[in-house]
Amino acid sequence: MINSKNTFIVTTSILCLSMAILSEGQANPFLLQLDRWEMLLPSIGISAMHMQLLHNGMVVMFDRTDFGTSNVSLPGGICRYDPTDTAVKFDCSAHSVLYDVVSNTYRPLNVQTDTWCSSGAVLPNGTLVQTGGYNDGERAARMFTPCGYSETCDWIEFPQYLSQRRWYATNQIIPDGRIIVVGGRRQFNYELFPRHDSRSRSSRFEFLRETSDGSNENNLYPFLHLLPDGNLFVFANTRSIVFDYKKNRIVKEFPEIPGGDPRNYPSSGSSILFPLDETNNTDIEVEIMVCGGSPKGGFSHGFTRATSTCGRLKLSDQNPIWEMESMPLPRVMGDMLLLPTGDVIIVNGAGAGTAGWEKARDPVIQPVIYQPFDHLFSVMSTPSRPRMYHSSAVLLPDGRVLVGGSNPHVYYNFTNVEYPTDLSLEAYSPPYLSFTSDPIRPKILLTNDKVLSYKRLFNVDFSIAQFLTVDLLSVRIVAPSFTTHSFAMNQRMVILKLLSVTRDQLTNSYRISALGPSTAEIAPPGYYMMFLVHAGIPSSAAWVQIE
Repeated sequence: MINSKNTFIVTTSILCLSMAILSEGQANPFLLQLDRWEMLLPSIGISAMHMQLLHNGMVVMFDRTDFGTSNVSLPGGICRYDPTDTAVKFDCSAHSVLYDVVSNTYRPLNVQTDTWCSSGAVLPNGTLVQTGGYNDGERAARMFTPCGYSETCDWIEFPQYLSQRRWYATNQIIPDGRIIVVGGRRQFNYELFPRHDSRSRSSRFEFLRETSDGSNENNLYPFLHLLPDGNLFVFANTRSIVFDYKKNRIVKEFPEIPGGDPRNYPSSGSSILFPLDETNNTDIEVEIMVCGGSPKGGFSHGFTRATSTCGRLKLSDQNPIWEMESMPLPRVMGDMLLLPTGDVIIVNGAGAGTAGWEKARDPVIQPVIYQPFDHLFSVMSTPSRPRMYHSSAVLLPDGRVLVGGSNPHVYYNFTNVEYPTDLSLEAYSPPYLSFTSDPIRPKILLTNDKVLSYKRLFNVDFSIAQFLTVDLLSVRIVAPSFTTHSFAMNQRMVILKLLSVTRDQLTNSYRISALGPSTAEIAPPGYYMMFLVHAGIPSSAAWVQIE
């Protein structure tokens, strides 16, 4: 074991220095040597418009049933008949697949109602609930309960479960384990899943009516974040509020984001809630960030340059105001994901235009990593292909980012177009996955508690190759997101309180003792990826369930 603290400081300083951007829009050459793209599969048969990582390490993906025939058949000779479908009325192809991350294989799933522009969230027991869509799917609720890859679990559908049409709605898990479904095209209301009884109805939400700007409705897929007080942060168009859904009242309204440019679909910026830090005995700082989008009127004014601004809003301040920053690359339809380190990756999207069929140009093929503490953007290396409208991305337990999709056309279109429909899957490895960081990378050996309780002690055993600096070690839980249309629903990170670290001299391993999250408002019940992060380098995750 290397005991030299100075050696550690030098190594860490080099890694931290490498994250600094050289100049606006310029890639850092050191970072380009550390990150990489990997083509996983040239085709999964469908375009991954929607993605959800499950706690068994598999990813459910789907597009829509009225695209036409996909490139993968439904299992068991099943077919779908829809007399109203304008593309193909009798369809024996699949529009959903289950992807196994470990084996890098997939199998088709049977979804019968149209999932186009729908939403989702995972229940505390690990079951994916997926809501809404188009035509015969607009009021549907669908459930997928994880099972082994070789087993036959599939979608179970309830075609008329929802009280309203939910097309372009947003879902958020709430502290009692239910899911709130907010908005949708011309739906100025919200409802809860599961409903109390067959008479349950939606509740009016006038804020969505107020933020609608007519036919383009730049408040679709509103950004929702669950706050530590149990209320919701809701961002629609240019406005944002704290909303008490239990009493159906606005608790607080914030200043409009400067610039006047809309950020929701079809302008399609993105948003994240920064990690909630429970390591100190003080009030938790709560801050959100909104990045990118398209200028006002962009949907009807051709391929206008995308928005390059980001706004940070610290909700926990007494009088929050927007702090504006500029991305090195303008971007619309970008996906923002929290990395295990707490940094933010922005990937996919275009430099001009909006969401919609053939509405964007100039694909942005370079990811950007943002360091919140230092307010630094770094432009990363180049992927192999554009990811335009209907692309998506999720964080994987090994720290990679899974990226797929792109279909900016009315139907599947693979030839004679500028941006063909893309059925491939890629994985992006950020710089922290470089072998150069292996000496200080933690490796989780054993999670003694697979089920965590609120405010209860738990232990994790881990090893490290060379040396450990306890002051630079943290324990983080990350809720996997349902990602579609540039928003990762339910994405959440909580930094847990670390109580002690002890070393086993015989095995040369370590044990941490830490506290589970304090409340269900901080971390709603369900499955989370647990990462150990040491000096900015994360372990692979272990799955834990919070009850």
